[in-house]
Amino acid sequence: MKTYDFDFYLPEELIAQTPLEKRDASRLLVLDKKTGDISHKHFFDIIDYMEKGDTLVLNDTKVMPARLYGVKEETGAVVELLLLKDDGNNIWECLTKPAKRIKEGTIISFGDGKLKAVCVKVLDEGIRKFKLEYKGILYEILDELGEMPLPPYIHEKLKEKDRYQTVYAKNMGSAAAPTAGLHFTADLLNKIKDKGINIAYVTLHVGLGTFRPVNVVDVTKHKMHSEYYVMSDYVADLLNETKASGHKIIAVGTTSTRTLETIYSLYGTFKGCSGWTDIFIYPGYQFKAIDYLITNFHLPKSTLVMLVSALAGKDNIMKAYNEAIKNRYRFFSFGDSMLIK
Repeated sequence: MKTYDFDFYLPEELIAQTPLEKRDASRLLVLDKKTGDISHKHFFDIIDYMEKGDTLVLNDTKVMPARLYGVKEETGAVVELLLLKDDGNNIWECLTKPAKRIKEGTIISFGDGKLKAVCVKVLDEGIRKFKLEYKGILYEILDELGEMPLPPYIHEKLKEKDRYQTVYAKNMGSAAAPTAGLHFTADLLNKIKDKGINIAYVTLHVGLGTFRPVNVVDVTKHKMHSEYYVMSDYVADLLNETKASGHKIIAVGTTSTRTLETIYSLYGTFKGCSGWTDIFIYPGYQFKAIDYLITNFHLPKSTLVMLVSALAGKDNIMKAYNEAIKNRYRFFSFGDSMLIK
């Protein structure tokens, strides 16, 4: 299986640069994974595909304003850090630009010294580990000095920070939003609850995997970076009941999917637990945990296109993506949505 098998041509003007005014007004392409049939709806129609007793699973991670611009204390050269992973004791794994000039001992200053980062380890692919030095509460300092880490294909400035957060974002720790959840409004979630559909929350802090392209020809040689996840005992019990009763588990986004599939693969059931996952789902994978998936339209040759191809079949996905392009759907983080049922 080759990476180029998951390539497709996407006109640049279909890459959404800004979110829609109304979150749930985005379009919804519905793909039947068994038949390959496609229908065109709006996101607020998603409720029609859920039944009483089903469980909708959302990732409640919250995006940090994790992109920082500072200067090297020695030279005054500008350096960009993207905080990816908290290793504890104020040591953070960061994507660094330009990385080549950052050696162990390099000190970067942000906000006239309000925050300092000392490089303590040099890793591959532009990754460095930094010891952060500051007074006060880190997340408050990040809120003042940091920017939302929008993906590189978004060139417009975000007018409202909250539009790169889901309305249910709760647990701070992500370097990117779980974007399939951006379409939900509080009102839509209330309607879903009122219909008798369970809503469950898991946490997966989105890390470098979101930004890292697949640079190998052979798909199976790609290595995912690990990301931290949490599932409560309550959610585990609810999901086990849902499965036992024959109702559907509907995952919102590839991050929720990877959390659910990781846990079910490890234990053969859902279980309250936390840990690190580097699960890589591509065609040939047998899904154990989820029935339906709500997702966005993903980048060519990405691990996310591979995941949805594993669920629905590569031919079905490529046909659906071509249909979406033909119908001028908006792609990627602020784009339209897809239900694989």
